[in-house]
Amino acid sequence: QVRVVESGGGLVQAGGSLRLSCTASGRTFSPYPMAWFRQTSGKEREFVATISRTGGITYYADSVKDRFTISRDNAENTVYLQMNSLKPEDTAVYYCASGSNRNGVITTTSDAWFWGQGTQVTVSS
Repeated sequence: QVRVVESGGGLVQAGGSLRLSCTASGRTFSPYPMAWFRQTSGKEREFVATISRTGGITYYADSVKDRFTISRDNAENTVYLQMNSLKPEDTAVYYCASGSNRNGVITTTSDAWFWGQGTQVTVSS
């Protein structure tokens, strides 16, 4: 069993920045791809960004491309999501996930095996 814990959410004004962190524990962290998803009330959980096990491959949702950056530190068992130029529409609960698809990343909820509890990000206008 893998335990995934997110942190770093909060309230920020539009145009500001936040960095989310996600720590995985319970088994070897480094071989597994990781991803961030987000969800607002009444909507399905949506893909935000993913990173391969070595960090060499990253993919982003079009809505966050060029504003968000996903990275990982396998020595610290941690993945990060740096969020810049935040917009009110980025407001959501952000979830970290561990898992994989056949391409070595996570792009849909069905690729995820373990989820964190989520961290709230609120962007005020």
